[in-house]
Amino acid sequence: MILLEFDSDKTRYFWNHSPIISELIYGENLKIIATGSSVFYIDSKFKDSLAGRKRLFELPTLDFEEWLIFNDFHDLAKVLSLIKNQIDYISTRNIELMEKSNEFLVFGGYPAVVLEPDPDEKINLLKDIKNSFLKRDIDESGISNPDKFYMLLALLAGQAGSLVHRNKLANTLDIDNKTIDKYLYVLQKCFHIELVKPFYSNLRKELTKMPKVYFRDHGLRNIALNRFYDFKSREDQGVLLENYVYKRLTNMYDPDNIRFWRTTDMKEIDFVINTSFGQGLAYEVKMQCKNLKQSALNKFTGSYPNYKAGAISYNIDANCKWVLKP
Repeated sequence: MILLEFDSDKTRYFWNHSPIISELIYGENLKIIATGSSVFYIDSKFKDSLAGRKRLFELPTLDFEEWLIFNDFHDLAKVLSLIKNQIDYISTRNIELMEKSNEFLVFGGYPAVVLEPDPDEKINLLKDIKNSFLKRDIDESGISNPDKFYMLLALLAGQAGSLVHRNKLANTLDIDNKTIDKYLYVLQKCFHIELVKPFYSNLRKELTKMPKVYFRDHGLRNIALNRFYDFKSREDQGVLLENYVYKRLTNMYDPDNIRFWRTTDMKEIDFVINTSFGQGLAYEVKMQCKNLKQSALNKFTGSYPNYKAGAISYNIDANCKWVLKP
């Protein structure tokens, strides 16, 4: 088998000549690995769906364990692995691990940013990532008002983990709902944000259909707001923690099976995961386990007894799952 790897930005020559290369030289032994992030360029150039002949892989930014390895904290990475894989494992380095995770929550997992030791230069790199990537996305998607697009990104960053009110966003930016939908589509298509749908059945009180927004990378979220002070002194700790939990869940479960639950009387569960038909898990995320309000969990489990419900907390508490646990 022959493997060829190339960046998708340079696919025009290959696409025009691939039948010749494949049939005359390699026959059926040729496999192509095309990498890149120019989503709109690819869609506009490749009309063939390649159904049954391709596999799509998404390569996200680094998770926390990868962050530790990139920073040469291999011993801490081993400790984290033991924490994840051994239920009763107790480490003396929990405080050290959480201090490292605080930095990860602020600056995110873009590899170049992770490898840069200077915090100020990390910020400069994130600025360049935001400006370069978003400018390309704006150009390729045909967005005619870049300022409004950047403003929407900042608004979403400020309400990560909250409901996306399209009408409110449209009124704030003085644009129509159709334009808001296009901007949201571009941000999702280019792997900057995710919109999580609500979990509901036919119960009359579960009426909300608005999604919640999360960012693919904490660093991009924070650069959109220009907030890079220490995690321990931030007022948005809970937002970053919830976004982090969402990213971890997407590494463990199909994102299409991750939902949230919210009722008209404001009872809410942050994440509901369908593991099989009519069964799953439900988690509420809290910085402090003592702040957990059991009423929402009780109401959810009363309506959905086949879902195992609990809480995930930043602090270690016997009544909640610790955030670094699986």
